[in-house]
Amino acid sequence: MIRILALLPLSIAVIFGGFFLWGLNPDRDPNEVPSVLIAQPAPAFELDPVVGLQTPGLSRSNLVGTETAVVMNVFASWCVPCRAEHAVLTSLAEKDGIRLFGINYKDKPEDAIRWLAELGNPYERIGSDLTGRAGIEWGISGVPETFIIDTDGTVLFRHVGPIVGEGAIGKFREALRQAGALPRGGF
Repeated sequence: MIRILALLPLSIAVIFGGFFLWGLNPDRDPNEVPSVLIAQPAPAFELDPVVGLQTPGLSRSNLVGTETAVVMNVFASWCVPCRAEHAVLTSLAEKDGIRLFGINYKDKPEDAIRWLAELGNPYERIGSDLTGRAGIEWGISGVPETFIIDTDGTVLFRHVGPIVGEGAIGKFREALRQAGALPRGGF
């Protein structure tokens, strides 16, 4: 029994050392959060529109039966990274013709309206998730998060964090191409 107790600190040190080395692995992407939704149907949800905004609300039925894959972005006016990625999403919607839907996450309606008035509103539909319940259904870990959903309502891709920088934008555009939402070739 004394030998086992003597080896306990060594065992704990080995375990912590293993986690430390795993964290230092250069091939590991800490931003890549696995999602159980990939290749699964989008969760059932129905959100009212943001009060005072002329954009309709959002539900799962709006994501199904579309002509091409759609993009669903979870955002909030209080989210600084959301502001950073807004120009990218606006460009995808306006220049590339991407169908963009949004979930306004735990945000006061007046703040969301002011934010969209300032930055522009590229969203076809925005559901107001004041309680965060839809965010739980979607399994979000924070905002922003962006999903690509196929025409049959299947979640194809999830991007955690803002879509900014050449690497993130390129990866997202490639996922859109693979989903058939962007033409092949060109950038």
